[in-house]
Amino acid sequence: MSLIEWRDDFELGIADVDHEHRQLIDLINELHTALAENNSSEQLQDFLGEVYARMAAHFALEERVMRELDYDEYVQHKDDHEQLLDGLRDIMDKYEDEQEYSDAEMASHLNSWFGNHFKSMDARFHQFLEKQGE
Repeated sequence: MSLIEWRDDFELGIADVDHEHRQLIDLINELHTALAENNSSEQLQDFLGEVYARMAAHFALEERVMRELDYDEYVQHKDDHEQLLDGLRDIMDKYEDEQEYSDAEMASHLNSWFGNHFKSMDARFHQFLEKQGE
């Protein structure tokens, strides 16, 4: 079962960024499945590390595009990216310390962040991009 379903309104209109958005959602769904299957703590730590690394790389790409286009809400968007990465780092630390972190907590955190980020931050950036193309 997927945690996050891809929707066309997630697209920004930048092929590289949209491709990575799809890959990140697929990766989050794989993590959700791994948590549901009760994989070992070490496997989950490795998977979380992969999620973290790929998200950080994606955010760097997105932020580069924003800087190149002189996006007026770059700082706020970047701050939102950093909040997610901080949250993921906290989750990773809990797994390292072998503290309990449930699938429901992970799902809630990631689903609400992605939903809110796509609906607000990415939607505003998409509007900015559309105005640039006019």
